[in-house]
Amino acid sequence: MAEQILAEIGTDVKKQFPSAAHLCSWAGLVPGHNESAGKRKSSTMKKGNKYLKSALIEAAHSVRGSKTYLGALYRRTATRKGKKRAGISVAHAILRIAYYLLTRKEMYVDLGEDYFDKQKEQSIIRYSVRRLESLGYNVTITETDAS
Repeated sequence: MAEQILAEIGTDVKKQFPSAAHLCSWAGLVPGHNESAGKRKSSTMKKGNKYLKSALIEAAHSVRGSKTYLGALYRRTATRKGKKRAGISVAHAILRIAYYLLTRKEMYVDLGEDYFDKQKEQSIIRYSVRRLESLGYNVTITETDAS
């Protein structure tokens, strides 16, 4: 996949594309824009580089069962929007990651499968406390030992 990305976009990415959003738009991995009276309507994707787009979507579908951030993103999106849109969403994320890796000259660090769970944990706690207090309870939260 890395070879295919480099073959399509080249090595001097920063010169061609000022931002990751420009690269994703060029590749056609952005949603179409169809809005009327402030309401967003469904529309087809933008046309772009068909070779890069199809390769990225294929790679996105292949990470669906993996225990990585991208696998968790696929499963999370697929439950809400379906498998095809999840593939496009993950392909978009892969291309953004590739852009940042090429421009910043860094190694990839996976956020982990539990990234979204960790993000949601604090909001669940806040919501539960607020709900119990609205029912008339005094709530004190203490963290238990994980051992």
